[in-house]
Amino acid sequence: MNRHFLDTNVVIYAYSNTEIEKSNRANELLFNDHSIISTQVVNEFSNVCLRKFRQPEQTIIKTLLELARTTTIANFSLATQLEALKLCDAHCFSYSDALIIATAMENECAILYCESS
Repeated sequence: MNRHFLDTNVVIYAYSNTEIEKSNRANELLFNDHSIISTQVVNEFSNVCLRKFRQPEQTIIKTLLELARTTTIANFSLATQLEALKLCDAHCFSYSDALIIATAMENECAILYCESS
């Protein structure tokens, strides 16, 4: 199985109507049977919807329920967080990015899609 992990920006683009080309590509990735996001991505996405886009709570809830139906949402453990810290040290990643990478690795994702992918 070609499982792939999606970073927060990909999920944001999927629900965006300002950059149509990026939105279309993000939707192709997001609504694929093999897409995985993490609780971190859900939290970051929710925060952007609340703070930046000022969406009402009910709209965000509806979107999160759709994400839960169409993707696998992976949680992470203390072991994942410790691996993320090792990645920070070894590769100078931010902790947030390293946690995404560590969670993708833990879920055996062959590809990690982010905004620059």
